[in-house]
Amino acid sequence: MYYNDDTVIFLDGNFVKAAEAKTDLYSQSLHYGYGVFEGIRAYQTVNGVKIFKAHEHYERLKSSASLIGIPFDYSPEELTQITYQVLAKNNQANAYIRPLVFCAPNMSLTAPSKVSLMIATWEWGKYLGDQLLKVCVSSYQRPNPRSVKVEAKACGHYVNSILATTEAKQRGFDEGLMLDMEGFVAEGPGANFFYEKDGVLYTPPRGSILPGITRQTVLEICAELDLRVEEKKFKPEDFFEADSAFFCGTAAEVIGIESIEGQKFVKPWKESLGAIIQEAYRCLVMDKSYSYVIV
Repeated sequence: MYYNDDTVIFLDGNFVKAAEAKTDLYSQSLHYGYGVFEGIRAYQTVNGVKIFKAHEHYERLKSSASLIGIPFDYSPEELTQITYQVLAKNNQANAYIRPLVFCAPNMSLTAPSKVSLMIATWEWGKYLGDQLLKVCVSSYQRPNPRSVKVEAKACGHYVNSILATTEAKQRGFDEGLMLDMEGFVAEGPGANFFYEKDGVLYTPPRGSILPGITRQTVLEICAELDLRVEEKKFKPEDFFEADSAFFCGTAAEVIGIESIEGQKFVKPWKESLGAIIQEAYRCLVMDKSYSYVIV
């Protein structure tokens, strides 16, 4: 699914075949989840192959490493150039990009002195599909912000996400929605959350969430289209009478939610603010213009 015998990745300064790449089994990242990564997308746009918000993603990769004490010296410009080379070597245009910074062998619980960098690409459809989602409220909370750096995209944090998604699917849902330690809505296992009520969009503030780059893009789209959006804390009961809701993230893009805990939203998705943002986002990543006129 992710590579074949001809697939090329970047690994520690070299372009190598993915099938031939090797790593050390005593890495802190393998044993303790001590590493950072990014999820990025490239698109075949009207102006050629374009990595969407490459600089912002690689700035966050560097920030994530810094937040949890992992040394990482590449610049966003260097990383972007390398990534375009990986795409070209694999003859890919519409692709998902996975940079991973992982640590050297070290069984102690101390910061590493040496790390490795991998950049891989593969063709990957929208992570949560194209159909409206059936979502449940997860029994798994987002980590306490005082216990970890929740704003870092760290490998080990995603054990929490795997538990939440697995639970949701076992219960017959497509995805879960996690709360924070105080019972306020935080985010999905791999995407940020918005809901619409009476012409206003609401989304959880920073604190217990990963402040996603797609989330920020949605906020920018709302500003450009003069759509009102508020960042505030809210509990599940606050959106059960909402008009619509959606998840957003680089892998998922913008995807509508049909129901939460079996309760459907009243507004048809095609008439929702989320659908407007979904189309605007699609245009944006493809380098096309977009507009919205309130009738």
